Amino acid sequence: MTTPGTLVIGGEFEVSRIGFGAMRLCGAGIWGDPPDRAAACRLLRRAVELGVNFIDTSDAYGPGSNEQLIADALHPYPAGLLVATKGGIVRPSQERWDRDGRPAHLREACEASLRRLRVERIDLYQFHAIDPDVRLEESLGELARLQREGKIRHVGVSNFTAAELVRARRIVNVVSVQNRCNVADRSSDAVLAACERDGIAFIPWSPLARSPREPSEGPRARLAAWAMGRGVSLAQAAIAWLLARSRAMLPIPGTADLAHLEENVAAGSLRLTADDLAEIDGTRNA
Repeated sequence: MTTPGTLVIGGEFEVSRIGFGAMRLCGAGIWGDPPDRAAACRLLRRAVELGVNFIDTSDAYGPGSNEQLIADALHPYPAGLLVATKGGIVRPSQERWDRDGRPAHLREACEASLRRLRVERIDLYQFHAIDPDVRLEESLGELARLQREGKIRHVGVSNFTAAELVRARRIVNVVSVQNRCNVADRSSDAVLAACERDGIAFIPWSPLARSPREPSEGPRARLAAWAMGRGVSLAQAAIAWLLARSRAMLPIPGTADLAHLEENVAAGSLRLTADDLAEIDGTRNA
Protein backbone atom coordinates (compact mmCIF):
# COMPACT_ATOMS: atom_id res chain seq x y z
CA MET A 1 0.00 0.00 0.00
CA THR A 2 1.28 3.47 -0.88
CA THR A 3 1.81 5.58 2.24
CA PRO A 4 0.68 9.18 2.71
CA GLY A 5 4.20 10.33 3.48
CA THR A 6 5.39 11.87 6.71
CA LEU A 7 5.46 15.22 8.46
CA VAL A 8 7.88 16.40 11.14
CA ILE A 9 6.41 18.08 14.23
CA GLY A 10 8.59 20.30 16.36
CA GLY A 11 11.68 19.40 14.38
CA GLU A 12 11.90 15.95 15.96
CA PHE A 13 8.72 13.85 15.73
CA GLU A 14 8.24 12.31 12.29
CA VAL A 15 4.69 11.07 11.92
CA SER A 16 2.58 9.56 9.17
CA ARG A 17 0.36 12.17 7.54
CA ILE A 18 -2.80 10.28 8.46
CA GLY A 19 -3.30 10.30 12.21
CA PHE A 20 -6.17 9.16 14.37
CA GLY A 21 -8.63 11.34 16.27
CA ALA A 22 -9.71 9.38 19.33
CA MET A 23 -12.70 11.54 20.28
CA ARG A 24 -15.26 9.07 18.88
CA LEU A 25 -14.00 6.38 21.24
CA CYS A 26 -16.30 7.68 23.96
CA GLY A 27 -19.90 7.14 24.83
CA ALA A 28 -22.78 9.06 23.28
CA GLY A 29 -22.22 12.80 23.30
CA ILE A 30 -18.46 12.26 23.73
CA TRP A 31 -19.29 11.35 27.32
CA GLY A 32 -17.99 8.43 29.37
CA ASP A 33 -16.56 5.17 28.13
CA PRO A 34 -17.40 3.60 24.76
CA PRO A 35 -20.14 0.94 24.76
CA ASP A 36 -17.53 -1.75 24.10
CA ARG A 37 -14.30 -0.77 25.80
CA ALA A 38 -12.41 -3.88 24.74
CA ALA A 39 -13.29 -3.22 21.09
CA ALA A 40 -12.12 0.37 21.41
CA CYS A 41 -8.79 -0.83 22.77
CA ARG A 42 -8.46 -3.25 19.87
CA LEU A 43 -9.17 -0.45 17.42
CA LEU A 44 -6.41 1.72 18.90
CA ARG A 45 -3.95 -1.14 18.68
CA ARG A 46 -5.00 -1.83 15.10
CA ALA A 47 -4.41 1.82 14.19
CA VAL A 48 -0.82 1.50 15.37
CA GLU A 49 -0.44 -1.77 13.45
CA LEU A 50 -1.57 0.06 10.30
CA GLY A 51 1.20 2.61 10.70
CA VAL A 52 -0.67 5.40 12.49
CA ASN A 53 1.78 7.04 14.87
CA PHE A 54 -0.08 10.26 15.76
CA ILE A 55 -3.09 10.00 18.06
CA ASP A 56 -5.06 13.07 19.09
CA THR A 57 -7.15 13.31 22.25
CA SER A 58 -8.23 15.85 24.88
CA ASP A 59 -9.03 15.93 28.56
CA ALA A 60 -12.51 17.13 27.49
CA TYR A 61 -13.28 13.84 25.74
CA GLY A 62 -15.08 11.70 28.26
CA PRO A 63 -14.11 13.91 30.07
CA GLY A 64 -10.81 12.27 30.99
CA SER A 65 -11.84 8.77 30.03
CA ASN A 66 -10.51 9.05 26.46
CA GLU A 67 -6.96 9.66 27.68
CA GLN A 68 -7.32 6.79 30.13
CA LEU A 69 -8.53 4.50 27.34
CA ILE A 70 -5.50 5.32 25.20
CA ALA A 71 -3.16 4.54 28.08
CA ASP A 72 -4.93 1.26 28.86
CA ALA A 73 -4.74 0.20 25.22
CA LEU A 74 -1.25 1.32 24.27
CA HIS A 75 0.93 1.94 27.34
CA PRO A 76 3.86 1.36 27.37
CA TYR A 77 3.74 3.32 24.15
CA PRO A 78 5.63 1.93 21.15
CA ALA A 79 8.65 3.87 19.94
CA GLY A 80 7.73 6.63 17.55
CA LEU A 81 4.11 7.01 18.69
CA LEU A 82 3.12 10.62 19.44
CA VAL A 83 0.05 11.00 21.64
CA ALA A 84 -1.13 14.61 21.61
CA THR A 85 -3.69 15.95 24.03
CA LYS A 86 -5.44 19.25 24.68
CA GLY A 87 -6.56 21.35 27.62
CA GLY A 88 -8.67 24.44 28.07
CA ILE A 89 -12.23 23.10 27.79
CA VAL A 90 -14.27 21.72 30.68
CA ARG A 91 -17.40 19.58 30.64
CA PRO A 92 -19.68 20.27 33.60
CA SER A 93 -22.33 18.19 31.83
CA GLN A 94 -22.73 16.16 28.66
CA GLU A 95 -24.22 19.12 26.82
CA ARG A 96 -21.63 21.71 27.79
CA TRP A 97 -18.20 22.53 26.36
CA ASP A 98 -17.06 25.51 28.44
CA ARG A 99 -13.77 27.28 27.82
CA ASP A 100 -11.40 27.69 30.76
CA GLY A 101 -8.07 29.28 29.94
CA ARG A 102 -7.13 30.31 33.47
CA PRO A 103 -3.47 29.49 34.17
CA ALA A 104 -4.36 27.56 37.33
CA HIS A 105 -6.84 25.42 35.43
CA LEU A 106 -4.41 24.70 32.58
CA ARG A 107 -1.76 23.60 35.04
CA GLU A 108 -4.22 21.33 36.83
CA ALA A 109 -5.49 19.97 33.49
CA CYS A 110 -2.00 19.25 32.18
CA GLU A 111 -0.95 17.46 35.34
CA ALA A 112 -4.14 15.36 35.30
CA SER A 113 -3.46 14.41 31.66
CA LEU A 114 0.07 13.37 32.59
CA ARG A 115 -1.36 11.00 35.18
CA ARG A 116 -4.05 9.55 32.91
CA LEU A 117 -1.67 9.04 29.99
CA ARG A 118 0.98 7.62 32.37
CA VAL A 119 3.77 9.80 31.11
CA GLU A 120 6.19 12.26 32.69
CA ARG A 121 6.02 14.61 29.71
CA ILE A 122 3.33 15.30 27.11
CA ASP A 123 5.09 15.56 23.77
CA LEU A 124 2.42 17.79 22.20
CA TYR A 125 0.03 19.71 24.42
CA GLN A 126 -2.51 21.85 22.60
CA PHE A 127 -4.44 24.82 23.97
CA HIS A 128 -7.95 23.69 23.03
CA ALA A 129 -9.64 27.08 22.59
CA ILE A 130 -9.21 30.67 23.74
CA ASP A 131 -11.23 31.64 26.78
CA PRO A 132 -12.89 35.00 26.05
CA ASP A 133 -12.49 35.92 29.73
CA VAL A 134 -8.73 35.27 29.85
CA ARG A 135 -6.07 36.89 27.70
CA LEU A 136 -4.42 34.26 25.52
CA GLU A 137 -1.03 35.60 26.68
CA GLU A 138 -1.90 34.51 30.22
CA SER A 139 -3.07 31.06 29.10
CA LEU A 140 -0.11 30.37 26.84
CA GLY A 141 2.27 31.88 29.37
CA GLU A 142 1.30 29.07 31.73
CA LEU A 143 1.90 26.46 29.03
CA ALA A 144 5.32 28.01 28.45
CA ARG A 145 6.05 27.61 32.17
CA LEU A 146 4.94 23.97 32.08
CA GLN A 147 7.20 23.52 29.07
CA ARG A 148 10.19 24.95 30.95
CA GLU A 149 9.40 22.58 33.82
CA GLY A 150 9.62 19.61 31.44
CA LYS A 151 5.96 18.62 31.66
CA ILE A 152 5.29 19.63 28.06
CA ARG A 153 7.68 19.07 25.16
CA HIS A 154 5.91 21.04 22.42
CA VAL A 155 2.94 23.43 22.40
CA GLY A 156 0.15 23.55 19.85
CA VAL A 157 -3.00 25.65 19.59
CA SER A 158 -6.51 24.95 18.41
CA ASN A 159 -9.38 27.02 17.03
CA PHE A 160 -7.11 30.03 16.40
CA THR A 161 -7.30 32.78 13.79
CA ALA A 162 -4.23 33.93 11.90
CA ALA A 163 -3.99 37.04 14.08
CA GLU A 164 -4.26 34.97 17.26
CA LEU A 165 -1.54 32.66 15.98
CA VAL A 166 0.77 35.65 15.55
CA ARG A 167 0.12 36.65 19.16
CA ALA A 168 0.65 33.09 20.38
CA ARG A 169 4.01 32.80 18.66
CA ARG A 170 5.31 35.82 20.55
CA ILE A 171 4.88 33.83 23.76
CA VAL A 172 5.77 30.25 22.87
CA ASN A 173 7.04 28.26 19.91
CA VAL A 174 3.86 26.91 18.33
CA VAL A 175 4.48 23.67 16.41
CA SER A 176 0.89 22.80 15.41
CA VAL A 177 -2.52 24.34 14.81
CA GLN A 178 -5.70 22.29 15.01
CA ASN A 179 -8.61 24.03 13.27
CA ARG A 180 -11.75 22.97 11.45
CA CYS A 181 -10.92 22.44 7.80
CA ASN A 182 -12.44 20.36 5.02
CA VAL A 183 -13.45 20.63 1.40
CA ALA A 184 -16.49 22.72 2.36
CA ASP A 185 -14.85 24.88 5.04
CA ARG A 186 -11.91 27.05 3.98
CA SER A 187 -12.23 29.55 6.84
CA SER A 188 -8.74 28.69 8.12
CA ASP A 189 -6.94 29.30 4.82
CA ALA A 190 -4.93 32.19 6.26
CA VAL A 191 -3.83 30.01 9.18
CA LEU A 192 -2.93 27.19 6.80
CA ALA A 193 -0.82 29.58 4.73
CA ALA A 194 1.12 30.63 7.85
CA CYS A 195 1.66 26.99 8.77
CA GLU A 196 2.95 26.16 5.29
CA ARG A 197 5.30 29.14 5.33
CA ASP A 198 6.77 28.47 8.76
CA GLY A 199 6.84 24.68 9.00
CA ILE A 200 3.96 24.34 11.46
CA ALA A 201 1.77 21.23 11.32
CA PHE A 202 -1.87 21.95 10.43
CA ILE A 203 -4.22 19.39 11.98
CA PRO A 204 -7.70 19.67 10.41
CA TRP A 205 -10.57 18.64 12.60
CA SER A 206 -13.86 17.59 11.02
CA PRO A 207 -11.86 16.49 7.95
CA LEU A 208 -14.72 14.52 6.41
CA ALA A 209 -16.97 17.55 5.83
CA ARG A 210 -20.01 15.86 7.30
CA SER A 211 -23.31 17.62 6.69
CA PRO A 212 -26.92 16.82 7.59
CA ARG A 213 -27.87 17.74 4.04
CA GLU A 214 -26.30 16.68 0.79
CA PRO A 215 -26.03 19.78 -1.40
CA SER A 216 -26.70 19.34 -5.09
CA GLU A 217 -23.77 21.57 -5.96
CA GLY A 218 -20.65 23.01 -4.36
CA PRO A 219 -17.32 21.50 -3.31
CA ARG A 220 -18.74 18.67 -1.21
CA ALA A 221 -21.01 17.55 -4.03
CA ARG A 222 -18.11 17.71 -6.48
CA LEU A 223 -15.96 15.73 -4.07
CA ALA A 224 -18.69 13.08 -3.81
CA ALA A 225 -18.91 12.89 -7.61
CA TRP A 226 -15.13 12.56 -7.86
CA ALA A 227 -15.17 9.74 -5.28
CA MET A 228 -17.98 7.89 -7.04
CA GLY A 229 -16.18 8.14 -10.36
CA ARG A 230 -13.09 6.50 -8.91
CA GLY A 231 -14.80 3.89 -6.79
CA VAL A 232 -13.64 5.22 -3.44
CA SER A 233 -15.61 6.35 -0.40
CA LEU A 234 -16.40 9.98 0.33
CA ALA A 235 -14.32 9.73 3.49
CA GLN A 236 -11.30 8.52 1.53
CA ALA A 237 -11.75 11.30 -1.02
CA ALA A 238 -12.01 13.92 1.75
CA ILE A 239 -8.80 12.72 3.39
CA ALA A 240 -6.97 12.52 0.05
CA TRP A 241 -8.11 16.06 -0.82
CA LEU A 242 -6.63 17.40 2.42
CA LEU A 243 -3.35 15.57 1.86
CA ALA A 244 -3.10 16.92 -1.68
CA ARG A 245 -4.01 20.47 -0.71
CA SER A 246 -0.99 21.12 1.51
CA ARG A 247 2.13 19.38 2.75
CA ALA A 248 1.41 20.92 6.16
CA MET A 249 -1.79 18.87 6.53
CA LEU A 250 -2.09 16.11 9.12
CA PRO A 251 -5.69 14.81 8.95
CA ILE A 252 -6.92 12.93 12.02
CA PRO A 253 -10.11 11.12 10.95
CA GLY A 254 -11.79 9.43 13.87
CA THR A 255 -14.06 6.43 14.07
CA ALA A 256 -15.16 3.70 16.44
CA ASP A 257 -15.54 1.20 13.59
CA LEU A 258 -12.62 -1.03 12.59
CA ALA A 259 -13.59 -1.23 8.93
CA HIS A 260 -13.84 2.57 8.73
CA LEU A 261 -10.43 2.89 10.38
CA GLU A 262 -8.85 0.66 7.73
CA GLU A 263 -10.72 2.53 4.99
CA ASN A 264 -9.47 5.88 6.28
CA VAL A 265 -5.87 4.76 6.50
CA ALA A 266 -6.09 3.32 2.98
CA ALA A 267 -6.82 6.85 1.73
CA GLY A 268 -3.07 7.37 1.97
CA SER A 269 -2.70 5.45 -1.28
CA LEU A 270 -4.82 7.96 -3.24
CA ARG A 271 -3.11 10.70 -5.19
CA LEU A 272 -5.01 13.73 -6.44
CA THR A 273 -3.56 15.60 -9.39
CA ALA A 274 -3.75 19.33 -9.98
CA ASP A 275 -6.61 18.62 -12.39
CA ASP A 276 -8.42 16.62 -9.70
CA LEU A 277 -8.12 19.50 -7.25
CA ALA A 278 -9.37 21.97 -9.85
CA GLU A 279 -12.33 19.69 -10.63
CA ILE A 280 -13.30 19.43 -6.97
CA ASP A 281 -12.77 23.13 -6.31
CA GLY A 282 -14.80 24.05 -9.40
CA THR A 283 -11.95 25.98 -11.03
CA ARG A 284 -10.97 23.65 -13.86
CA ASN A 285 -12.86 25.60 -16.52
CA ALA A 286 -12.68 28.96 -14.83
